[in-house]
Amino acid sequence: MIRVLDEQRSLDFYSQAFGLTVFDRLDFDTFTLVYLRSEETDFELELTVNKGQKVPYELGNGYGHLAVSVDDLDAEHARLKSLDMTPRDIVDFDHEGALLARFFFIKDPDGYDIEVLQRHGRFK
Repeated sequence: MIRVLDEQRSLDFYSQAFGLTVFDRLDFDTFTLVYLRSEETDFELELTVNKGQKVPYELGNGYGHLAVSVDDLDAEHARLKSLDMTPRDIVDFDHEGALLARFFFIKDPDGYDIEVLQRHGRFK
């Protein structure tokens, strides 16, 4: 679960960036819960939209990042750039002389870091 300031901006970002769409939505007096899913996996992201929140959330030092995996990292990186999003550079991360992971990071509209990993090895 992450707290978001602007629901539509977040829905647009997660749909365009990762193909996540609204699976369920629960509206309460002071907040709304929006559950996003992908057709590819059982991954689910819960967005909490607190009604009346006007200032961005402080992310603090407790949040690290969430990660998604893709079949073609280079194509996803190029696609996100073409959408005028700002993915960071692709990193090849080795461990003991072998490729452990290829990835890049991107920030969502609220500043949350998302790692996009090439499906490889333990990252499926």
